[in-house]
Amino acid sequence: MSAVLPQHGSHDHEHHHDHDHGPLKGWRRWVFATNHKDIGTMYLLFSFAMLLMGGVLALCIRAELFQPGLQYFNPELFNSFTTMHGLIMVFGAIMPAFVGFANWMIPLQIGASDMAFARMNNFSFWLLIPAALMLGGSFFMPGGAPAAGWTLYAPLTLQMGPSMDAAIFAMHIMGASSIMGSINIIVTILNMRAPGMTLMKMPLFAWTWLITAYLLIAVMPVLAGAITMTLTDRHFGTSFFNPAGGGDPVMYQHIFWFFGHPEVYIMILPAFGIVSAIIPTFARKRLFGYTSMVYATASIAILSFIVWAHHMYATGMPVTGQLFFMYATMLIAVPTGVKIFNWIATMWRGSMTFETPMLWAVGFIFVFTIGGFTGLILAMAPIDIQLQDTYYVVAHFHYVLVAGSLYALFAGVYYWGPKWTGVMYSEVRGKIHFWGSLIFFNLTFFPMHFLGIAGMPRRYADYPMQFADFNAIASVGAFGFGFMQVYFFVFVVVPMMRGIGVKAPQKPWEGAEGLEWEVPSPAPFHTFENPPKLDVTATRVLA
Repeated sequence: MSAVLPQHGSHDHEHHHDHDHGPLKGWRRWVFATNHKDIGTMYLLFSFAMLLMGGVLALCIRAELFQPGLQYFNPELFNSFTTMHGLIMVFGAIMPAFVGFANWMIPLQIGASDMAFARMNNFSFWLLIPAALMLGGSFFMPGGAPAAGWTLYAPLTLQMGPSMDAAIFAMHIMGASSIMGSINIIVTILNMRAPGMTLMKMPLFAWTWLITAYLLIAVMPVLAGAITMTLTDRHFGTSFFNPAGGGDPVMYQHIFWFFGHPEVYIMILPAFGIVSAIIPTFARKRLFGYTSMVYATASIAILSFIVWAHHMYATGMPVTGQLFFMYATMLIAVPTGVKIFNWIATMWRGSMTFETPMLWAVGFIFVFTIGGFTGLILAMAPIDIQLQDTYYVVAHFHYVLVAGSLYALFAGVYYWGPKWTGVMYSEVRGKIHFWGSLIFFNLTFFPMHFLGIAGMPRRYADYPMQFADFNAIASVGAFGFGFMQVYFFVFVVVPMMRGIGVKAPQKPWEGAEGLEWEVPSPAPFHTFENPPKLDVTATRVLA
């Protein structure tokens, strides 16, 4: 930011921008954006567009499964839907949404004027657009979109048409974007904190993202390696995963899950950070056990590297290996349990009120805990061998990813949205969105536990009659859940973006703590041009 005006006190932000120093006008503002708030906004809008795209594919899947028999799609297209739904939701919706939150909130929370590398920040966002177009466009390539499952297991990937190459290229580009974003976040947090803000005084959202960024840098190259080996197997005569040439398809699974399991935590740790900001605010208490929360987050990140093969109990692993991964997976439940305990202890005897962000945060704890318990059940090798690749697994990871990551993202939008837009959302509409989503989510995914225990395999376009009732319930729930997200965009997000509603005060939440509440609402284009001064003697500055 070569030209920034001196700051004249915290409330003068609105007045000290002449137009040389404010945003560019029109489309140039967004294409050439280097401001962390603009880039954060673009990430959030992009991720919501991808959420809708992945959601439409999910509804196609549920429409087909509404009753037995083939209704609308042939099995090949159905497999493309399941594959693309997974890839789009993970790499297009959830991860960019958290990066959007990081862009918006981390500089505000640590008192930095912007992200460390502003132009790289712009580049890492714009890389996502061609990657998303390539991924979505693979439906129109010869042979249709990839249909190997989102895990892209060999040997299926070696038999796919040209769309497989497009998907591999798209994931390479998204991975490069993630790595650049992570470097930016790490450097910003380590080098640009306000004077007096030690690491152990940072808000937990900044902590969870710092750890997540290191995880991303560690594992994205592993995924890149796996899909590059797939590419050379497909076109350059290598036999990494091709048994005919002496390769091993199970090796792909090891490499993929060495990326895939830390990836699961990449998608949940920032959610923990958001929930850790919201619960103290609405309980009107300091977060219980801040230090233990930081250590628990780090423990989860470290342990995530030694549990990958619990996805592979059914591949003929020796019993010794099964035992190791079983115990390691059970161990990872301990720091996760510490977090849930700390949130509940924070709420215990607090002066709680249940505005929409708090509803989403409490809903997150409730439903994420169910997902955690089903994960603990799947950690047991003998049980997992029975439930492997059934709808029980689908139910488990949607409880963690939808009710985990997505609920926390919604909580964050309602919590910080007034700071972003300067407008309060409608509390009634927010509560309709929450209760509708909670009910329809459980209607969709809870029956899948029973389907899985009864033995219904996932990724099948058809099924025998005995699974019909629960599938019909799940499909109705899915359409209801999808409708609630459209409702959220039309009746909550659009009015806030257009400035329709009650003007938000600088600090809309009575119990909120943190530097982000020291700037006006909406947050001005440039904030903290002079770093804020913090009380160095205080043991804790922020919640």
